[in-house]
Amino acid sequence: MTTYFDAVNEALERLDDLGYERGERGELVNHGPMAAETLAVLGHGDRIGTWVEVYRAKPHHDRPAPSFPLDASEEASWRPALGDFSRAGDWERLFVQELAEAPWREVLVRWWPRLVSGLLAGITHGAIRTAHAVRSLAGTRDPSRAQLTEFARGLAYWAARHRGLPGQADFRGTISLAQAVAELPRERLEDFLHPPKARVASRERLGRIGELPGYTEALRAVALRDPQFLLSEMTAEFAGLYLVHTEIYPIPLLHGVTLPAAVRIVLPHLPVEMHLPTVAFVWQLHVALLLSFTGNRRGEEKAFETAQKTEVPPFAELVARSVEHQDEHVIKFTEACLRENGLRPDPRYAAAAQAAQQRIPVPGLGLIP
Repeated sequence: MTTYFDAVNEALERLDDLGYERGERGELVNHGPMAAETLAVLGHGDRIGTWVEVYRAKPHHDRPAPSFPLDASEEASWRPALGDFSRAGDWERLFVQELAEAPWREVLVRWWPRLVSGLLAGITHGAIRTAHAVRSLAGTRDPSRAQLTEFARGLAYWAARHRGLPGQADFRGTISLAQAVAELPRERLEDFLHPPKARVASRERLGRIGELPGYTEALRAVALRDPQFLLSEMTAEFAGLYLVHTEIYPIPLLHGVTLPAAVRIVLPHLPVEMHLPTVAFVWQLHVALLLSFTGNRRGEEKAFETAQKTEVPPFAELVARSVEHQDEHVIKFTEACLRENGLRPDPRYAAAAQAAQQRIPVPGLGLIP
């Protein structure tokens, strides 16, 4: 049986030459390392070799080459390069050097507060790729060079695509997270119902997110609770949102679950004083997702009831189906729902995982427009 360590390292070595993104305009993220690590976590390391070969057949961009060195000790050197994707190679070289000089947890604690304001990076995949790398490192007594390099690349992608949102979220409010979602005003945006217009419309809407009604108020509406409890509230709520919003392009709202689930992986490796501010940035991203992709509530108030009435198999079967499905989003989303359900059981997780498996085409059998 292939061990977690062997499976992850074999995958990283075989995916090493792929760039950070793919697609004609670089709008698609390289999910290879994240999905392969997830397969290993799910106990399907023996399937990674075949999966990697299929994934490698998709056209990816070349790995970015470094140009001008960044100095981690000089904020005036690295700060202007945040969000500049042309400096991705420079960011990667910086983090490789950082990890050559300090333990990975020390590098994580140094850079997490510098990057966390830009969770929108790569539609959340900067932070998510970093979290998968952290899980890989934390699960290994003696990390390999490939694992450390993958951690460097997660941080580098996050830094190079760093993008903040206006305003400052905190938990000074008086209502629950579910109430805040329910009270957030949403307009009906027909553009989001007809891909590929969804991609263009969402980017434009995110660009003016601070102007939209309810955005600023929502950032400070939620009452203070334990960070771990708030993460569970977020993942359960967004699992329900994914379940009922069948009119939306079936990828973006997945990240309302996979991002907080990824952040949960990292929190134990961060000082406790970083936990609540991190979760506040996740909530801010959630508000932006809601305003960007949902035009109305569309049965959100009945999502829990809908999930209860949905016939779903046990999670073991859902995991097996996700592995057979092979789509990277389906694999990662199913694992996140499995993990979150294990912490606080809720029928919305299994129902949402099944919905993703049904809504996202099997690779090679159909394309999302």
